[in-house]
Amino acid sequence: MPERTLSGPSTAWRLFAIGVVIAAIITYAVLSGVWVGTDGSWYRSLEQPPWQPPPSVFGLIWTYNFVALAVVSSVVVWRAVPPRVGVLIFFLAASIASALAWAYLFYVPHEFAPAAIALSSAAVLTVPIVIIAFLTRPLLGALLLPYQIWVALAASLSWGYLHLNG
Repeated sequence: MPERTLSGPSTAWRLFAIGVVIAAIITYAVLSGVWVGTDGSWYRSLEQPPWQPPPSVFGLIWTYNFVALAVVSSVVVWRAVPPRVGVLIFFLAASIASALAWAYLFYVPHEFAPAAIALSSAAVLTVPIVIIAFLTRPLLGALLLPYQIWVALAASLSWGYLHLNG
């Protein structure tokens, strides 16, 4: 693939798309931070699934996940053919919307079943993102595997909370 220059119509839409991707991921980080709270008495009163990771893991993995999503998605937008870029943006937006729905449903109205469905949807919607990243560059796909695993684990935890507390 020839190197892209930072001018021309092909570059303009890609730069715009990168801006959309970064804005979506920042929105994801900010809104999930607004809704997710583990220090409240409600959350501490819940029976936790036995496979719940220790609290110290969450800050580390989410920092990695947000950075990996932003970097990998931006590189894919810059390098992939336009149809793949469109598919990536569609599934990224859908998976973020589902993950944010989980954050709201679980922590605000405490609706365990809809929250578990939302996060399971996010895990499924993330699969095409990882595939597109692998197709663009195998290293990019590998960088997103921890995010895919984490969202799947989080979905299983959400079902565990439903089973134990719902």
